[in-house]
Amino acid sequence: QLQLVESGGGLVQPGGSLRLSCHASGFTLANYAIGWFRQAPGKEREGVSCISSSGDSTNYVDSVKGRFTISRDNASNTVYLQMNNLKPEDTAVYYCATRPSYYCSNFGPYPLSGFDYWGQGTQVTVSS
Repeated sequence: QLQLVESGGGLVQPGGSLRLSCHASGFTLANYAIGWFRQAPGKEREGVSCISSSGDSTNYVDSVKGRFTISRDNASNTVYLQMNNLKPEDTAVYYCATRPSYYCSNFGPYPLSGFDYWGQGTQVTVSS
C-alpha cells in the first residue's frame, strides 16, 4: 500500500520548536517536489513551504520565513519541516503533499494546485 505519513506534531509553548517528518512508502519521494501545508480551524488550507525534488531550492511563505526550515533526505524517503520560535497562529493540522515536478514553481499560500498526493496530517498546537 502506498503511504505518505506526517509525524512529529504535538503541543508546545510559544517560542518552542518542533520537527515534522513526512515519510513515503511504496514510491520514490525523490521524483517529487514536496510541499508542507497547514489548516487551522475554520480556515482554508494554505501552503507553508516547499522543496525541490533534489533539495536544491526551497520556498517559504512570509509568515514563516526565518522560523521554519524545510529539508529532505531522499535516501530515507523523508522530508522534514523544522519549526522554531513557534507562535499561537502556527496552530494547525500540518500536511505534506507531492508534486510531480523538479521545482515547486510559483509556490505560495494559495492555490494548492499541482499537489496530487497528500498525507493524513499531524496536529501542531502552540499554546501557553
